[in-house]
Amino acid sequence: MALRGGVALVFALLVFTTCSAQRIHRRSFPDGFVFGTASSAYQYEGAVKEGGRGLTVWDKFAHSFGKVLDFSNADVADDQYHRYQEDIQLMKDMGMDAYRFSIAWSRIFPNGSGEINEAGVNHYNKLINALLANGIEPYVTLYHWDLPQALEDRYKGWLHSNIIKDFTKYAETCFEKFGDRVKHWITFNEPHTFTIQGYDVGLQAPGRCSILLHLFCRAGNSATEPYIVAHNVLLSHATVADIYAKKYKPKQLGSVGISFDVIWFESATNSTDDIEATQRAQDFQLGWFLDPLIFGDYPSSMIKRVGSRLPRFTKAESALLKGSLDFVGINHYTTFYAEQNTSNIIGGLLNDSLADSGSMTLPFKDGKPIADRANSIWLYIVPQGMRSLMNYIKHKYGNPPVIITENGMDDANNPFISIKDALKDQKRIQYHNDYLSNLLASIKEDGCNVKGYFVWSLLDNWEWAAGYTSRFGLYFVDFKDKLERYPKDSAKWFKAFLT
Repeated sequence: MALRGGVALVFALLVFTTCSAQRIHRRSFPDGFVFGTASSAYQYEGAVKEGGRGLTVWDKFAHSFGKVLDFSNADVADDQYHRYQEDIQLMKDMGMDAYRFSIAWSRIFPNGSGEINEAGVNHYNKLINALLANGIEPYVTLYHWDLPQALEDRYKGWLHSNIIKDFTKYAETCFEKFGDRVKHWITFNEPHTFTIQGYDVGLQAPGRCSILLHLFCRAGNSATEPYIVAHNVLLSHATVADIYAKKYKPKQLGSVGISFDVIWFESATNSTDDIEATQRAQDFQLGWFLDPLIFGDYPSSMIKRVGSRLPRFTKAESALLKGSLDFVGINHYTTFYAEQNTSNIIGGLLNDSLADSGSMTLPFKDGKPIADRANSIWLYIVPQGMRSLMNYIKHKYGNPPVIITENGMDDANNPFISIKDALKDQKRIQYHNDYLSNLLASIKEDGCNVKGYFVWSLLDNWEWAAGYTSRFGLYFVDFKDKLERYPKDSAKWFKAFLT
């Protein structure tokens, strides 16, 4: 709905929009259900050369020519490093219960290990204290893709088992410094994404791949490195979760989880081949990481299809992995079709984990899109996918506690649209209403064990390889004028939803 006219008319139409879309409310959800917004350090903080912060792989990657769509970087981003008090007030005004943010490893250990940077500790102490002072619970992600560059230079980062020791030291330092106030820890954000994008197709930091004989990347091995990285990530998580459970949880009484990116897959046809391919697609996405944490090993389809290229867990490692989480974080945005990949040409060209699954996943069937699209080329709006995914997790993994740690949609950063018009985001309001409605149905009607929902994102921000071309925020950020924040209609919708 396009809103035009005077202030009174705009207000009246906003009320109508809110009421017509808002079939649900905070009170529709179970008591204690948590609502919040989400962010990450590199996408929000800026101040990359302040407070003793060390260089990260994304600093290097974003400053490399041609890696980011609009040639931008996150040196300033939303400047939340300096403006966190202002942003906390935005959350408080909406009535949000919690804020999910990440700690920048290189602010705590500028070189990845060694001496603690007290200036970094002080910054996060101030942020955490300010959140709590305003009645907002911190949910802290330890790793949101910004590996200290020093560790990449020293031993190739996640490709070496040394990373387990260094990540554990970093995580334990965070537990010691912040765990008296932080009760919700997320070890990793989207390990599947940075494994594939960083080490398989090379589109994100550190930009490693071997596709088409290194045409796109100078170094890497797409057939082996994603599996090595994932293996080290899983063992890092399990090691940290075990230390927290034994050493910190008895006194701090917190919880440890991990956040996975999950596209829901619908079989393109009712054929047995496509149904089996759809399951393999999910095995090579969510199952790759969640199966070891629930069952102690990789999905059987991965073991069979990847063979000797897939690292294996020892009995001790399997025991450490199994049950090493208090909750499952799910970042869910969209749904694709899946079908059997019958093209040997694609498999031969890629020779990677994507080809290993033997599945083809696309948001199209017979030339038609699965649904209406947001701005991102991958983000199609399929609200019922949320309910299907929650039920899949319930039935396959024994109904563990789930938190939706990200959900949202983006608009284009259109320079020809006025700020006034950019704030009219009815499509985003409908998106959240419909996804929340399906989430609620999964809880109330299907018995899915879902405990919270975090919007991506509080603010428009720097969106990795998309740079500033994509706006996910409930608040519009004017990147041309002192990063001023303006509430979109969706922020007002959430305020009404949460009141």
